[in-house]
Amino acid sequence: MADIRFVGVHKKFGDFAAVDGVDLEVKDGEFMVLLGPSGCGKTTLLRCLAGLERVDDGRVYIGDRDATDLPPRRRRIAMVFQSYAVFPHMKVYDNIAFGLKMQKEKKPVIEERVRSAAELLHIEELLDRYSSQLSGGQRQRVAVARAMATKAEVLLMDEPLSNLDALLRLEMRAELKTLLQSLDATTIYVTHDQIEALSMGDRIAVMNKGRIVQLGNPLEVYDNPSDTFVGGFIGTPPMNFLEAEVSSSGGVPVVKVSGGSFEFPGDVAALAGHDLLLGIRAEAIGVETAAAEGLVRAKVIVLEPLGSHNLVTVRCGEDTLKVSIQADIFPQPETDVWLRLEPARIRWMDRDTGTAIHTGAEELATETAVVIS
Repeated sequence: MADIRFVGVHKKFGDFAAVDGVDLEVKDGEFMVLLGPSGCGKTTLLRCLAGLERVDDGRVYIGDRDATDLPPRRRRIAMVFQSYAVFPHMKVYDNIAFGLKMQKEKKPVIEERVRSAAELLHIEELLDRYSSQLSGGQRQRVAVARAMATKAEVLLMDEPLSNLDALLRLEMRAELKTLLQSLDATTIYVTHDQIEALSMGDRIAVMNKGRIVQLGNPLEVYDNPSDTFVGGFIGTPPMNFLEAEVSSSGGVPVVKVSGGSFEFPGDVAALAGHDLLLGIRAEAIGVETAAAEGLVRAKVIVLEPLGSHNLVTVRCGEDTLKVSIQADIFPQPETDVWLRLEPARIRWMDRDTGTAIHTGAEELATETAVVIS
């Protein structure tokens, strides 16, 4: 078993709480992503698991072992660093074999595992080269192969693709996900790139200021953020937030924003007494060129053609929104458009605390998603 548990883990550097009471369980064989901005504590938490940082309080378990006070070499983990950490004075073969030699494996075992890992990463023809002769993508493959060759129970990856250019990162992301699906290792992957997190992880733990603020599968985290931080951090573009009021007209709930009002066919009892923010994704907003009942007026600020779609920035009263529209629609700056906000995709937040207010529509929207397996 290689499940992992963090129980009340704290880690401080002076007066700064890098990890502030984290509780997290990672299932055996799971791909868990720690996601958050720089300084949120995700790398520190990973280093606490690896034994590279000593926790100030709490416990760390790997399988049925309390690993809190174990030295790194006894934790049966492998780690891939952001900087690759490929030894420049060694050939690729010796780089991959390094961990196995430290484990004092026999020569035939080392030979078999190095060759096997190199074949999986498509670098078998590079085994006699030095790292100075490799590209960034090739050095990254060497680092991953070295970690794989040890057949560790737990694989830790600290922003392994961040030093690659955009096209190579896209290619490596797909390759890495395919590769890790074939392994039995439990994987914890640290990144600040929410596209990597959404596309690769079985579950995502979103961190902010040393704490986990939301834990769930990618669809849950994207569609039902726990607060304005998560909604604003995840998504390209991030979730839009508008100040809103909910009232009743003839027994029908009506939502008023600075650009207009529309009916909201849902249970609003949970919204009573709150100063509200209306959260909605760019793709959940329709755009019309003529006024109609239930539409919200806005003015186009800028149009960004992106090939597959166009991204439009609009001013809606006092609020600025990002709207995703079809690639063949080109509203010009300073023209008026009318927005249709899809009620099932609206998420409500408390304006003072930024936390989500649940009305039941969130679960309905998530249930309608189609998953092809």
